[in-house]
Amino acid sequence: MHSFYDLVIFENLNEHDSEHNLEHALPYSKPKIYDAKGDLSKRWYLYFSYLDPETGKLKRCKNIYGKTNKYHTKEARYSILSTYRRQLLKLLKEGYSPFEDNSQRVNKDKKAIEMAEPTPTIEVENEPTEVKKIETSKKRPDGITKTTHSEKTIKEAFDFALDLKESVVGFSTHRDYKNRAYQFMAWLEEYMPEIDYASQLDKSAINGFLNDLQLNASARNRNNHRTNLSALLQVMEDNDIIAHNYIKNIKPLKSIPKRNKTYSLELQEEIFTHLEEADPILLLFIKFISFNLLRPIEVCRLKVGDLNLKEKTITFKAKNSPLKTKIIPQILLDDLPDLSNIKSDHFLFTPDKIGGPWEATENNRRDYFTKRFLKVVKKPFNLEKNYTMYGFRHTFITKLYKALIKTSTPFAAKSQLMLITGHSTMTALDKYLRSIDAELPEDYSNLLDMD
Repeated sequence: MHSFYDLVIFENLNEHDSEHNLEHALPYSKPKIYDAKGDLSKRWYLYFSYLDPETGKLKRCKNIYGKTNKYHTKEARYSILSTYRRQLLKLLKEGYSPFEDNSQRVNKDKKAIEMAEPTPTIEVENEPTEVKKIETSKKRPDGITKTTHSEKTIKEAFDFALDLKESVVGFSTHRDYKNRAYQFMAWLEEYMPEIDYASQLDKSAINGFLNDLQLNASARNRNNHRTNLSALLQVMEDNDIIAHNYIKNIKPLKSIPKRNKTYSLELQEEIFTHLEEADPILLLFIKFISFNLLRPIEVCRLKVGDLNLKEKTITFKAKNSPLKTKIIPQILLDDLPDLSNIKSDHFLFTPDKIGGPWEATENNRRDYFTKRFLKVVKKPFNLEKNYTMYGFRHTFITKLYKALIKTSTPFAAKSQLMLITGHSTMTALDKYLRSIDAELPEDYSNLLDMD
């Protein structure tokens, strides 16, 4: 009998897949491309499983190679296998089975079978000259090579954008970009396998992914994915890989931000007293957050050489600047151990001592101290979720503002506070103080007196 696989390789392509709806569970798995992790020395193929009529279970079917491995570029192989995958999915949706005789189908489409093999829409080595040339390189008089990009697959487009972003964003930001991009690609693979190329992306596909996140996670998670994907799609638009960044037309959802609670004076003092005995290293870590008003991730970045004890300053990578310098208040200097014999490139905080090497990423270092705080402080004090180490920064900024406002006007107090906190504008500081409820009115009972 004629092979089912002939239909996959030779069937004349129809751009519009059948809308046939199956009443029962699909008797097949979605076809996937095996690309040997980009290794062109290995065989690439298309694979899938189909319900075996004898066992009633999904059975891995014969790999589909076609003429894939005669091509010698990744673009060519992805192109031909994507063609096979669209055709295979079309046949499966129409009810065709690799376990049945497809002679009638083959005879009906004999003309299609005799047609030439579908040709990748890119230039490849050792292929006929009729192949449409889409990617070219031209040498300009100044020696700079000008490249015209070919149509890229979804993965190639995102990898291209990620490569460009790597040099302009931090490690953790790039990691977030990559994680969310690959999550989006996995969603497309499962729910919209007909989308192979970046140029096929549209607003409905992106909205579908974001709506799924909103239903299964949260509005905040959805907004974070939207922001990161938009940054990558903008790179694609800027480089003519896609015509338009559709995410710019998708509005973010209103979400309630996480609030790190401020500690009361009594609770803060109890925690510090507890840590003097229970965990002096964690106490000093928290004092850098409290007295120097650093964020936990900024404390994790500190190395011994970042502290200039002679000039009483500290230099670190802040949230919104590559390098920032602050004074070290005397109250913190008094608690520092002798650092003179520790290498300047050693981290200030490690799991078991002050000053030493630590082979871990900054995010893993932060997660370590977060879990340590949970074990040593939150559980013994039975603190709720919103009490975090970051909350000590809120606590001491509130304490500073209340002390400053006693002897000066609000504007003068905030002007001095800006120098301490590192906020770049008065507007930013005002917004921050409101968010942590640092500004509270005097008792207004007299205004409510009904007599």
